[in-house]
Amino acid sequence: MKLKFIVAGGLAGLLSTAICSAHQETHSPRPDSHAPIGVMADHMHKEGEWMFSYRYMHMAMEGNRVGNNRVSTADVHTKYRVAPLKMNMQMHMLGAMYAPSDKVTFMVMVPYLENDMDHQTVMGGLFTTESKGVGDVKLAAMLPLYDYNGGKMHSTLGLSVPTGSIDERDQTPMGNVQLPYAMQLGSGTYDLRPGITWVKLNEGWSWGAQTTATIRTGGKNDNGYRLGNALDIQSWIAWNPSAAWSFSSRLQWQSWNNIEGQDPAYNMGLMIDGMGRQLVPTIDPDLRGGQRTDLHLGVNWLSDNGHRLAIEYGVPVQQDLDGPQLEVDSVATAAYQYAF
Repeated sequence: MKLKFIVAGGLAGLLSTAICSAHQETHSPRPDSHAPIGVMADHMHKEGEWMFSYRYMHMAMEGNRVGNNRVSTADVHTKYRVAPLKMNMQMHMLGAMYAPSDKVTFMVMVPYLENDMDHQTVMGGLFTTESKGVGDVKLAAMLPLYDYNGGKMHSTLGLSVPTGSIDERDQTPMGNVQLPYAMQLGSGTYDLRPGITWVKLNEGWSWGAQTTATIRTGGKNDNGYRLGNALDIQSWIAWNPSAAWSFSSRLQWQSWNNIEGQDPAYNMGLMIDGMGRQLVPTIDPDLRGGQRTDLHLGVNWLSDNGHRLAIEYGVPVQQDLDGPQLEVDSVATAAYQYAF
């Protein structure tokens, strides 16, 4: 499955044309003036404004899937000596936004990741691997494109900096080994993250949409591979019954390509044994792609002095994975934001 990023060039052209005639962003002190908390780079600020934030995200994954179909652990063991059972991914992210003028808002996001994955060997043995540390730092500039009659559009020009480790190791029945791709903390490459966000505020309710691409650049990383390009398209609707509360529903579609290249640390594990099995599917670069559609429900609460609390919970309604690959069961996000 290969995404065609011809759309990225079109985005760039649209951005450069529209930025030249951008209008000033206006501030709306409504709880739904920010998108649901699972949406990043969703709003801008007025000149001189700051915002600091803390986000916590938990993704639970359990069971394997090939394409649209679930497969059992026994099915995985027909081709692999080790089967992943479940994985928990936790992210703590500190963020800051600052607007030196009405025409640009800068953003930085620093994630701290904690991952654990449970496995079962073909002989029935169980073991768990873990990794934790700082992930890839995200930098972005947001530029206004349109602001009229409650409708606002802005572009995001983002960059992911490879500050996360791609050399995480842990103890397994095979010894101290290089952990699979999904357990690494970063991409190892500088990645472009262009996007466009549209929001429309109406009396008592609002809606929005966002498209974001992740484009891997600079060739392969120091371990000889490059993660796949990705595309994220989402839309949401929110209802604010009071000046303090809003409730939202969000539909998100994500697609990501397989890995190009291969970490040589996994070479032995990709060899076929006497029973025709490889070691584990999580080290196969051709089994990392897929697409998923999630449905999220969320709540935003806004105080009258700039403090904001938000939560959101989502579950997949469709998954198509180049597997066997662990499927996602749920995604939960909670956050605190303070703007001044």
